Amino acid sequence: MAGLSPELQDKLEELERELEEGDITQKGYQKRRTQLFSQYGISDLLQQEPRAGGLRIHSPDDDNNYYPPPPHVSDDGHRAASLAALNANSYHSPASISPEHRVSPTDNQPQISPYLNQVQSPYLMNPDAHPGSYLGSDDPIADSRPSMRQHDSLFLSAAPMNDTSTRSGTMVSGDYAFNPEQHGVYRDGPPQQAYDGRSRTLLESQAYFSDFAGQQQAYDQQARGEYGGPQRYSSSDAFSPTVAVAPPMLTASDLPPPDVLNHLLPLEPRDVPFAIHDAHDEHTPMSNFENIAAVLRHRGRTIAKAPAYWVLDSKGKETVSITWDKLASRAEKVAQVIRDKSSLYRGDRVALIYRDTEIIDFAIALLGCFIAGVVAVPINDLQDYQKLNMILTQTQAHLALTTDNNLKTFQRDITAQKLTWPKGVEWWKTNEFGSYHPKKKEDAPPLTVPDLAYIEFSRAPTGDVRGVVLSHRTIMHQLACLSAIISTVPSNGPADTFNKNLRDKNGRLIGGGASSEIMLSYLDPRQGIGMIFGVLLAVYGGHTTVWLENKAIEVPGLYAHLITKYKPTVMVADYPGLKRAAYNYQTDPMATRNYKKGMEPNFQTVKSCFIDTLTVDSEFNELLADRWFRPLRNTRPNEVVAPMLCLPEHGGMVISVRDWLGGEERMGCPLKLDIGSSEDSEDEKEKEEKPAVPTGFSTLLGQGTATATQQHTKTELSEVLLDREALKVNEVVVIAMGDEARKRAANEPGTIRVGAFGYPIPDATLAVVDPETSLLAPPNTVGEIWVDSPSLSGGFWALPKHTETIFHARPFKFNPGEATPTMVEPEFLRTGLLGTVVEGKVFVLGLYEDRIRQRVEWVEHGGNEAVENRYYFVQHLVVSIIKNVPKIFDCSAFDVFVNEEHLPVVVLESAAASTAPATNGGPPRQLDTALLDALAERCMDLLMQEHNLRLYCVMITAPNSLPRVLKNGRREIGNMLCRREFDLGNLPCVHVKFAVEHAVLNLPVGVDPVGGIWSAMASDTRSRLLASAEKQYSGIDHREVVMDDRTSTPLNNFTSITDLIQWRVARQGEELAICTIDGRGKEGKGITWKKFDVKVAAVAVYLRNKVKLKSGDHVVLMYTHSEEFVFAVHACINLGVIVIPIAPMDQNRLSEDVPAFLHLLADYSVRAVLVNQEVDHLLKTKTVAQHIKQSAQILKIMVPNIFNTTKPPKQNSGLRDLGITMDPAWVQPGYPVVIWTYWTPDQRRIAVQLGHDTILGMCKVQKETCQMTSSRPVLGCVRSTTGLGFLHTCLMGIYIGTPTYLLSPVEFAQNPASLFLILSRYKIKDTYATPQMLDYAMRTVPGKGFTLHELKNMMISAEARPRVDVFQKVRMHFATAGLDRTAINTVYSHVLNPMIASRSYMCIEPIELWLDRKALRQGLIQATDPERDPKALLVQDSGMVPVSTQIAIVNPETCMLCSEGEFGEIWVDSEACAKAFYRSKDAFDVQRFDGRTVEDPSIQYVRTGDLGFLHSVRRPIGPGGALVDMQVVFVLGNIGETIEINGLSHFPMDIEFSVERCHHSIVPGGCTVFQAGGLVVVVAEVARKAYLASIVPVIVNAVLNEHQIVTDIVAFVNKGDFPRSRLGEKQRGRILAGWVSRKMRTMAQFAIKDMDRESLGPSSDHPDSPTIDAHRASVGSFRSSSGAIQPGSSSLRNVEPAPQILEQRELELQQQYQQVQLSNPFPVEMPADERVPEIMDRDRDQTPTKTRQPRPPFQDHGFELPDFDQFGSEGPSRDRTPAPAGSEHYQGTVSMLSQTGPPQLRLPGVDGRESLDDWNLRPGSGGLQGNGNGQQDNDGDWTRDMSGTLRSPIGR
Repeated sequence: MAGLSPELQDKLEELERELEEGDITQKGYQKRRTQLFSQYGISDLLQQEPRAGGLRIHSPDDDNNYYPPPPHVSDDGHRAASLAALNANSYHSPASISPEHRVSPTDNQPQISPYLNQVQSPYLMNPDAHPGSYLGSDDPIADSRPSMRQHDSLFLSAAPMNDTSTRSGTMVSGDYAFNPEQHGVYRDGPPQQAYDGRSRTLLESQAYFSDFAGQQQAYDQQARGEYGGPQRYSSSDAFSPTVAVAPPMLTASDLPPPDVLNHLLPLEPRDVPFAIHDAHDEHTPMSNFENIAAVLRHRGRTIAKAPAYWVLDSKGKETVSITWDKLASRAEKVAQVIRDKSSLYRGDRVALIYRDTEIIDFAIALLGCFIAGVVAVPINDLQDYQKLNMILTQTQAHLALTTDNNLKTFQRDITAQKLTWPKGVEWWKTNEFGSYHPKKKEDAPPLTVPDLAYIEFSRAPTGDVRGVVLSHRTIMHQLACLSAIISTVPSNGPADTFNKNLRDKNGRLIGGGASSEIMLSYLDPRQGIGMIFGVLLAVYGGHTTVWLENKAIEVPGLYAHLITKYKPTVMVADYPGLKRAAYNYQTDPMATRNYKKGMEPNFQTVKSCFIDTLTVDSEFNELLADRWFRPLRNTRPNEVVAPMLCLPEHGGMVISVRDWLGGEERMGCPLKLDIGSSEDSEDEKEKEEKPAVPTGFSTLLGQGTATATQQHTKTELSEVLLDREALKVNEVVVIAMGDEARKRAANEPGTIRVGAFGYPIPDATLAVVDPETSLLAPPNTVGEIWVDSPSLSGGFWALPKHTETIFHARPFKFNPGEATPTMVEPEFLRTGLLGTVVEGKVFVLGLYEDRIRQRVEWVEHGGNEAVENRYYFVQHLVVSIIKNVPKIFDCSAFDVFVNEEHLPVVVLESAAASTAPATNGGPPRQLDTALLDALAERCMDLLMQEHNLRLYCVMITAPNSLPRVLKNGRREIGNMLCRREFDLGNLPCVHVKFAVEHAVLNLPVGVDPVGGIWSAMASDTRSRLLASAEKQYSGIDHREVVMDDRTSTPLNNFTSITDLIQWRVARQGEELAICTIDGRGKEGKGITWKKFDVKVAAVAVYLRNKVKLKSGDHVVLMYTHSEEFVFAVHACINLGVIVIPIAPMDQNRLSEDVPAFLHLLADYSVRAVLVNQEVDHLLKTKTVAQHIKQSAQILKIMVPNIFNTTKPPKQNSGLRDLGITMDPAWVQPGYPVVIWTYWTPDQRRIAVQLGHDTILGMCKVQKETCQMTSSRPVLGCVRSTTGLGFLHTCLMGIYIGTPTYLLSPVEFAQNPASLFLILSRYKIKDTYATPQMLDYAMRTVPGKGFTLHELKNMMISAEARPRVDVFQKVRMHFATAGLDRTAINTVYSHVLNPMIASRSYMCIEPIELWLDRKALRQGLIQATDPERDPKALLVQDSGMVPVSTQIAIVNPETCMLCSEGEFGEIWVDSEACAKAFYRSKDAFDVQRFDGRTVEDPSIQYVRTGDLGFLHSVRRPIGPGGALVDMQVVFVLGNIGETIEINGLSHFPMDIEFSVERCHHSIVPGGCTVFQAGGLVVVVAEVARKAYLASIVPVIVNAVLNEHQIVTDIVAFVNKGDFPRSRLGEKQRGRILAGWVSRKMRTMAQFAIKDMDRESLGPSSDHPDSPTIDAHRASVGSFRSSSGAIQPGSSSLRNVEPAPQILEQRELELQQQYQQVQLSNPFPVEMPADERVPEIMDRDRDQTPTKTRQPRPPFQDHGFELPDFDQFGSEGPSRDRTPAPAGSEHYQGTVSMLSQTGPPQLRLPGVDGRESLDDWNLRPGSGGLQGNGNGQQDNDGDWTRDMSGTLRSPIGR
């Protein structure tokens, strides 16, 4: 310590006292000591004994060159000196730094450096600063570098490049012109702070790459004090720690108490205890070289004629070789051409496009780029044009180096694929450049290289392509580490007593000179570890590289022959290649030994075989050493095998490999694991006590020399035997180690044998971190491996957020007594590898992406339920499958995040799934579905038995069909790519098998799983929950008097619409009453009120005299939309004839329309059919007339006469003049006047009778609600036979005394703009439209050319839940036309009331609510935030109640008013409600019109059968914005269509929407969901026929994820075969009937549930196999047959706990069902249109869900079945087929009358019988069967139809 200043000595003494007193740790002491010395400009290395500093790759005599860093450069004292020395030696001369340039010791202020002329960022002093702040443009010693002005094209740029154009034009081909103006101003970049580890990799990238720098600086980074990011790993998306954002930390309350946390602190870095020297000249330290380019020039001078490369082909023949001088000369030539001809700037990117066999050309181009100072971008996949173009664009590379052969091939491929050349890229052929020949006395140009060396693009496990930037410093550090590791490996030379490890005082070997290596490699030399060894390390060490094509490994004996021939000392390989070579030798040893006569295989020279891998295969390591290396004469086979842990996604850098460097004591972790009770034998103890042979050096901390046994243990390839069950919970329980682990591995089935790589490389800090929380993992647990080293890259190219997340991650730990975690120094790179550290050595279990998790539940003692995840590694599963399942080519496994849990999926590749012809030109092979099913089931059973893993799904594909990644020339299955394609439904799978009953645990269960949401138990539960809430009923605005606005006459005085006509004739006889407008906007001849009266009278006289109609007769009016229709309606009304208006027949749908028409005639005894001219012509056409005639003959129906009323006999008198008056009996309530006939999409008829009171009531409500006056006309256009269309066409003009304009729907279809022109021209205020006609109009005409300012109320009818997209579409489309947004109004229409609710004149936009689906299915209404709950359901209101109308929301079973917060059935009391279904004798129909609530039985409601709720809102209305309270109605759907599963209610339309949007091949609107026999069936219309099996999991996952429903069967129909109505509506009932009766033309069907798989106990084949725990059984209500209800089933299903009800009858049926299932298992993939097992439907009418009283009068399964008899075809019995709400056959699932008893609900039989009871399952048929075309196989050979997914039965 002599010679130090007194001030420094005082501080050092004070520091030592603090250490002795324990105030600081040893590490803190060293750090503070280094800082003190650096502050005084004195090297700490001179003042203390040698210790573990950093990796010193420079001269040991560096005291004269050492420049200490600022005190804040590094967190590690022992790393600070070496890194600063690296920085100083790299660029500074001793004279270049004066004392005044040294950084002041101030700790808290920004440092001002005179020679930097800028304020240094305080980031390194402040850990909360942004790490990007020190990514400057250059380092402080740029001034001391050689001037770069001599190369005009190679100077720095600090200005951002503002060139926003493409790359074209930046490099003009031919003259190499370059326009600097397009790239901004280039100048020398500002210097920056001192170098700090990996982050310095990107320092200069800021100046050169504006895209990178700009994004990096613009990135809005969160405060570093916040520990986390926006996303957890357990998100539903495919997540990779190396791709996505780091997870957020849990809150303090979520974490375990700090005092019990035990962290494994990061392992401290080791040292290389000697300097690295040139392998060819031991007097040349490698620290003299700053980069690889300088080393190459040195090689070209010193070992000019030594061979650099030998390249061998697939047969082992030498194809090309090169010496070092030639290599260096050609690289100099490439650099010269780039400098002189390219106009590129220093740091610009240059693409390298070479094949792997062109290693020499590639090496020349790469090294030439290094010399020229440009950044190389190797691009390896020449066939992937998109990737090539993306890389060229992203890196802004304007120059591409390649060979002539590649260029020709590339040009041919581009021409063949009709692609275009990448723009703005010039292509140079480096193989034609020749060598560099400098002029005499001319030195090589000085090296002016940027910090960045090259950018390596690689694919992440998820398939993303990202570039990793590698700096020259990073490369030199990595190569120095590898050189140190290789140089210390014991050689296989002749015995020598002298210890060759002894070194002199300068660190040089005493025992002999240095020697280079011969490296044999077949790894891809263009990327990753193949390039590091094959190019970079070869140049760094001057090693000779022998490279061979990987195909040569396949030739038996060739690899061994080449090892013998070229005598390599180092082999670089991978497991697939070595396994092929070793297994070839095991199969036929003599093929290897006799490969070449006279040359016996001899591996004696090999001292290391580096194996590139992510996980160690211990069993193969043992085989490789003992059965390949040892027999082939390697004397130390166990020391040769060296698995090497590289990071292929981060540049291929090595982070761990076995070495003989020592220094492991510095790592700060236990180096000896105490396994426990194992006792050593006496021999082993004696071995341990033997003195060691002196090695010449002690450990660096002075603990003395290690014994030989200890030393051997530290350098051997460690193995551990881990407990498999403990590993599933991330715990590492070591059963045995080393030799004992090898011995016990085969005999202990519950264990896993795992091999170690070795210690982390020198200078690396390694930590094991919990990837979910970023907390340091406790000892002996599995975590993600994070590493920090100067040998690692600093980030991704142009991905600042990912760079920050992945390359600068900060772990956390809890300090005792603190509630919040603290960050741990330093910053780490997240490797994405999961593993652990045992005795300081790194054990890797697999990638984070390759870990499968599964949730398990169990009940502990005391009844407490517990949940946790179990973890499995894909590699372990794959090994088990390949070993034990036959006929498997390869496989992949992954988990998918569905329904808040991870579900394991296995995809198998098997030749059994291939349909390739057995012979060339032969027919495709038929799939053996039974075999595929057996393979899938075997796979499930195996993983359950060996790993206790419950698979969710197994898919099978043909060999080599799964997505693969290229690794070392071989294509390996990419698990994450498989998962991504699985999620998209793009895997080419031909078979799929599910096991949802075992894998899916968290299926929700309602309060009453048997009774459903309307049972007394469930209703009481909701009542208690909402006890304080108000009841749901609306107010009522009674309008007793309705005044005519022109005459102030009370309109309520009139008793019929006919009296009103006469009054209008008397008061305004000459005014316009009705007028027709054609599609061109031309008006027809207007009809005045007086003429209207005459026209009606003429028709009435014609009907009375000619047709002989009298009161009470039924007539059908089949008219086009015309004046004749209106005349006929009123003529019939005046005669007391009952009017049945129907729409004209559609010639394209006669099969539907004719039977419906004929049944209508027969059921109502129709006397006559009235038509106009157009319809008369239609009915007389040959096709229609014959169809009607033949159908009538079959049905035995007499068709009445057809009368054309277009031109009746002329009359000049009115109705009253002719004595045609109304009989008072006709206006009495109950007398039918008009019969509205509705047809559902399935052509089911619903007939509603209207009396005069109802007609006038509808007109009254319409007029008052819509504020209609006589000053504005009325328009009638569409649907004029029922509902609002009938009112506006025939009645409203008369009621309010205004003209009625008629536009035919045919004219509208030809010219949709005509409608809006009429609205605009006549200033119509209120009109009626349908969503279908608006969709059509918006598709065909632009929303301009007319004005809609006067339109105040466009009523868009919705018969159920309104479409949420209609409002926005209409508003946006017609915005330019001036349509006010408040004029677009939804109307809730119903068959019993055309306007139950309306948004008319509410003056606000639709009210939208996001509902919680989980609450909704329990009957509750709970608004939620869509950002918080992405699965929320969006609904829009249907408006407020109109005048004289009251709505109540009622429980359909208890008839009690629902409380706010729940939904119920919508009950309506209104003058506009129909009074009855016409001629319905059904008691249920009577009940629908007599709904009375318990609270107020005096009010008689009409029950709509729709579910909904009332919701109160407050909105500003009017100019002043006064807040107004409104009560709006929300309609959810029909109660008859709901599906009840596990006591929860679901709306099929929501499920269908989820299915339709889940896959692009599913046709929009092409899905229907229904329950049949308790099975939840999904029928989807798809646009493709191939690989339908891959769509099935997408559908099942979508339904499960969004609705928590497990689908039972998925069926596919071809595009165009999906039954739809003429309006495009789904014909649900027809689909259901077609599916049940096997008449639907389906392409394929898949059963999802497999109830026979050990649901009740062990399998017969494996009696010892584990049973499925009853507590884990999925709870299902019997009404959905969703699974057997197990006693004691867990209530842990994300819902409220509920008692499990199992009634006796249900238990018997359940047991019977299970017996049938066990004897007749489902096939997983069924031939199309197969049967449903009989037990599914047997006695369904007697289950508890059918016997409840009272019950809502709606269907249980929700879809009506067509009445086949009414269409004249054979089909199910008409007796009790459920009909839709309000039909003449209406029948619900329950009876409101106790005396009627429970109704009988039965599915139609397959051949006309009533039920499915007589369906017989043939033995062995697998349950469901059919031959695909609806016909039963008579020969019983069902197996011939089991031909796979691709079989299409259509067209047989």
